[in-house]
Amino acid sequence: MSGSSTANPVEFASLLEACYRRIGDRAMRDLPIYNDALDVAAVGFAIRDGAMSGILITPWFMNLMLCPRDGSLASHSPGSLIAHDFPAGSIDFTVGAIDGIGPIASCSLFSPMDEFSTMDQARATAEAAWLEILMPPAEHERPAAKVAAAVDRRRFLRGELAERQP
Repeated sequence: MSGSSTANPVEFASLLEACYRRIGDRAMRDLPIYNDALDVAAVGFAIRDGAMSGILITPWFMNLMLCPRDGSLASHSPGSLIAHDFPAGSIDFTVGAIDGIGPIASCSLFSPMDEFSTMDQARATAEAAWLEILMPPAEHERPAAKVAAAVDRRRFLRGELAERQP
């Protein structure tokens, strides 16, 4: 059984950080997409609607991560897409597997991470994205299915996701 099916959010976030630090040290550190100014950090991990979810920051990507607690990802092949509903709308995830974690799904928010010069900046962006994902859209806003497409680095850096636009 994967560590994600039994762990609480704090334990899961810690396990995820440790796994990705090992990946960074073993396979990513020497690649040009690795941003030495950044570290690995899990932001906002919680259990919502039967799944562990939150945002993972690494020196090479920032992803929304999803791990259903019912083990349902095991029936999906790596690379397949699944959708999960958040208050902001449905978001598509790519299924994968991580040694030490097991099946997990991710949705890329930033990759590479060269637009971030500090970990504080990356963490603030992840926190703003997480709040946006957890916020239901106002009735006058875009349809929920377009939320994931609208979460992009230009909107983050312009501050458009930190506050609602009329």
